Amino acid sequence: MTYRKKLIEVALPLEAINKESAREKSIRHRHPSTLHLWWSRKPLATCRAVLFASLVDDPSSHPDKFTTKEAQDTERKRLFEIIEQLVKWENINNQDILEKAKAEILKSTNNNPPPVLDPFCGGGSIPLEAQRLGLEAHGSDLNPVAVLITKALIEIPPKFANQPPVNPDSQKNSLTTKKWYWAQGLAEDVRYYGQWMRSEAFKNIGHIYPKVNLPQEYGGGQGKVIAWLWVRTVKCPNPGCGAKMPLSSKFHLSTKKDRQAWVEPIIDRSQQPPVVRFQVKTGKGKPPDGTISRKGAICVCCGTPVPIDYIRTQGQAGQMESQLMAIVAEGQRQRVYLSPHKEHEEIAALAQPKWKPETYLPKQALGFRVQAYGMTKHADLFTYRQLVALSTFSDLISEVREKVLVDAIAAGMPDDNLPFCEGGKGATAYSDAVATYLAMGVSRTANTLCTIARWTASRDQTVTAFARQAIPMSWDYPEVNPFAGAAGDLEISLSSICEALENLPYTSLPGVVQQIDATQIDARVASLVISTDPPYYDAVPYSDLSDFFYVWLRRSLIRIYPDLFSTVLVPKEKELVADPFRRGGRDKAKQFFEEGLSKVFARVREVAHPDYPFSVYYAFKQTETDVDDDDESNELTIASTGWETMLEGLIQAGFTVTGTLPMRTELGNRVRNQNSNALASSIVLVCRPRPETAPFTTRRQFVNLLKRELPDALQQLQQSNIAPVDLAQASIGPGMAIYSRYSKVLESDGTPMPVRTALQLINQTLDEFLAEQEGEFDAETRFALIWYEQHTFSEGLFGDAETLSKAKNTAVQGLVDAGILTAKAGKVRLLRRDELAKNWNPQTDNRLTVWEATQHMIRELQDGAGNQGAANLLSQLGTIGEAARELAYRLYNICDRKGWAAEGVAYNSLVISWPEISRLAAETEESTPLQVALF
Repeated sequence: MTYRKKLIEVALPLEAINKESAREKSIRHRHPSTLHLWWSRKPLATCRAVLFASLVDDPSSHPDKFTTKEAQDTERKRLFEIIEQLVKWENINNQDILEKAKAEILKSTNNNPPPVLDPFCGGGSIPLEAQRLGLEAHGSDLNPVAVLITKALIEIPPKFANQPPVNPDSQKNSLTTKKWYWAQGLAEDVRYYGQWMRSEAFKNIGHIYPKVNLPQEYGGGQGKVIAWLWVRTVKCPNPGCGAKMPLSSKFHLSTKKDRQAWVEPIIDRSQQPPVVRFQVKTGKGKPPDGTISRKGAICVCCGTPVPIDYIRTQGQAGQMESQLMAIVAEGQRQRVYLSPHKEHEEIAALAQPKWKPETYLPKQALGFRVQAYGMTKHADLFTYRQLVALSTFSDLISEVREKVLVDAIAAGMPDDNLPFCEGGKGATAYSDAVATYLAMGVSRTANTLCTIARWTASRDQTVTAFARQAIPMSWDYPEVNPFAGAAGDLEISLSSICEALENLPYTSLPGVVQQIDATQIDARVASLVISTDPPYYDAVPYSDLSDFFYVWLRRSLIRIYPDLFSTVLVPKEKELVADPFRRGGRDKAKQFFEEGLSKVFARVREVAHPDYPFSVYYAFKQTETDVDDDDESNELTIASTGWETMLEGLIQAGFTVTGTLPMRTELGNRVRNQNSNALASSIVLVCRPRPETAPFTTRRQFVNLLKRELPDALQQLQQSNIAPVDLAQASIGPGMAIYSRYSKVLESDGTPMPVRTALQLINQTLDEFLAEQEGEFDAETRFALIWYEQHTFSEGLFGDAETLSKAKNTAVQGLVDAGILTAKAGKVRLLRRDELAKNWNPQTDNRLTVWEATQHMIRELQDGAGNQGAANLLSQLGTIGEAARELAYRLYNICDRKGWAAEGVAYNSLVISWPEISRLAAETEESTPLQVALF
């Protein structure tokens, strides 16, 4: 089988792509991801680069044009420069750069670029970027929420591109004479009709969101309430108490400098049972500790410890209530915190929704904990007042749709009487389109208007429910005012949607999105380039999570998309997730996932264009131990081998790996990454169909090839500054490239080697590679490595240290003199980073070691000096600086195997920060750094 190698199969400017991809995760304004929440969405920069490089020929494919290696390198560098500009956020709609990229694609595709399909389109990043690159974009997903999001990105805007708005204000102000580009007119109408809808809602329900009287110290008069802060309560089980005990994880309201505020529980013991009231305090002082943790609670009235099982039982019996703890209001120049008002509690209690989602939460599901506390329906995730607001907004969608239709016809838009879902292009379809974005705005608002949202004291605001891919229990929660002009306001939600709309690709190329099972990829479009980000085994329960939004979208849009919202909840039976609760155990879940993925990949092979590679994103650790950080459980969860099942699917479908790219797609400050070693990269596997004539090989030959080829690949990964936490995952690609090039790898007994065994051998080769790097370190560092693996920073016997030091051609006293060891009273210990000399100068250290350099750089990073402090050291370290980075990889590998998470974070952070440290070192270096020999 012959084909022209594509750029993605040879090399990419990974540092530039990764830098922009990581940066993009912190961009909120105008980013398409703000259209609606979706989980584990890939950065647009990554998708754009992968698609471009999958279509553009590598210069080595044209030896007639580029006859020497130097000529190929020069041409490749030119293509890299296009990618480096293409991935920048500020260039996302830069037509000059996009035209250059499109020209390269046309040149490599004989002016006939193939359509692109993502069969797991999710949040729509891949088809959106295909459209941005001038390609025919297709997406499909079983999940209707994912389908709707992708429709809103690639299907609706091109159909109404360059059209002026139809709302009366635009018509009256002669704004139709203005030139409206791309989706600007559509965004203007969404903005206008959203304001009308919000205004109508306020007329109906504004009275249940009262203002609050402000004390004189805050200017007096009345202030708009931003949020009411509630705490859940249960009856104390102590017979002598019986108080409604507050279950608060925290009592602080604001930790901002000069604006500290907290809640003080006040116990009224004149009543029986005692009554807990709350008083807001500000200024200097210490808030009381929270009353609940993962193991249980403490009654603030009597001090009785209360087990978590009792609280769950009370919740299941319907005995869990909520009490107003504080009110957050808008003051003259800042937010103010006020003690509860009885009147406000009474007004909240009067709210009675006419409709609520009576659909059931799953009895058990990955990432769900609230059911254990009696919250069994979707309606239980909202207060009655929140249900009133959301149902009012939802019910206004059909009314506003009719209004848009009348105005569109009055503005002169032709009408074919066909709805959008039937291919309409006129006023009827346009009114459906505007209603779609308005409904998404309501759904998006539900992420804040719920009782699993949280108040963050460090930012003085509400944070949305889905800080991670789960529905955890929330003991204290904000009930935001949807008319306050802050988080949770429909106007704020729609404003983000409109900004995203205005920043979508400037194209009238139609996009196509279907709701289908990925194993049934539509063959009507043949010869596709397929790039996809499949589900990560059991990492994200997409359908169970998206039900949260589906119930509101369905109420708003069922008449507009009757087929898409035909089921009561999101379809789950065929969802390709290894859910042990749904499948009857982990083994059956693994089998279901593996068989399903194999079918998908087999179908991909049937419909994929033979001239282009198939790219698969994956971000799942082979084995992962984690602590569930919700408020009621401290159990360790060991994730299944998602890599194994994904790779089995690829191999069984007849693919071979031709390239592997570690893409830094996850934000370092996400909840999952903080104080953990969660993956920060996606590994993009580039695949081609394996030739039918592929030979088989033996285990011995496979191991020999691993030892021969894998070290070079690992060296390149380290040079590209892959995070240590991702190195094991990234090594899978080049390792499986060897394994998958053969039809079979046979064991000594003649049976085929399974993927699991191949992964174990790849990991073993990685360990050997890292161990071999130790030989490049000085004797003291080699001693420290072995001692660290045995003792970390704990004490060991002097005799053991003396024996080891002789084996490493050094001595204990020499290690003490080198400043990395302390030896007293027959005990030896490595110095902790906080014991290292603060004024250490490597240029005056006459016994400089790689170990010492590494630990000092980490100390600088951790102690506040940050990247600049580490850079100052690096500029003085010379060649030892690079050795320190290599040592960090080895130390992380040890920490990962030993389960030392906190220590592992330190070494991972050093490598992640290395590009910035190096840049700062180069900028601040005033003289040639001291070149220090390692031996």
